[in-house]
Amino acid sequence: CCLSACFAPLHFESLSVIPTTKADAGKHDEALTCDEVVELGLVDEVLWEQVQNVALALFKRGQEVAMKAGLILADTKYEFGLDESGELILIDEIHTPDSSRYWEGATFTDLYMGGQEPISMDKEVIRRALADADYTGDGEAPQLDDEVWAETSRRYVRTYEILTGEKFIPGEQPIVERILRNVKDVA
Repeated sequence: CCLSACFAPLHFESLSVIPTTKADAGKHDEALTCDEVVELGLVDEVLWEQVQNVALALFKRGQEVAMKAGLILADTKYEFGLDESGELILIDEIHTPDSSRYWEGATFTDLYMGGQEPISMDKEVIRRALADADYTGDGEAPQLDDEVWAETSRRYVRTYEILTGEKFIPGEQPIVERILRNVKDVA
């Protein structure tokens, strides 16, 4: 079982846990209530409490790091699983622009209070391009313009540099050789 928990500020004062189950390839994740997670037998009540506590602590830390860097971590997704001994583990990346929504802190208040969208530092460019193409996630995805991918990459790099304070250095290309070497080093 894989659970994702999305955390979004409600009026920026409280957090809401929105559990989902991982869908089959090409399908949307299924939203659940916190009660359904236990009622459906996905995890027991004690483990679900642990998942929520760990996720909230991770999110709080992510918000602190983002705020120090001048960003707002608006929401994110965590995926959890159990290792072979039954211990709770994270099973995917966290706090990346691919799994999280970041907004520029310096412009947020003026834009938000003016009824405008905050400046995002994530894959919102892709979401908007898909929406503009009337794609809702069903069927074959439309071909997106190269500029959509380039802009998304620029945002990801900028977010990395803002959060880490380091210059982004692209990995060795072609990527296949690097992946094979890294997998061999781990195995």
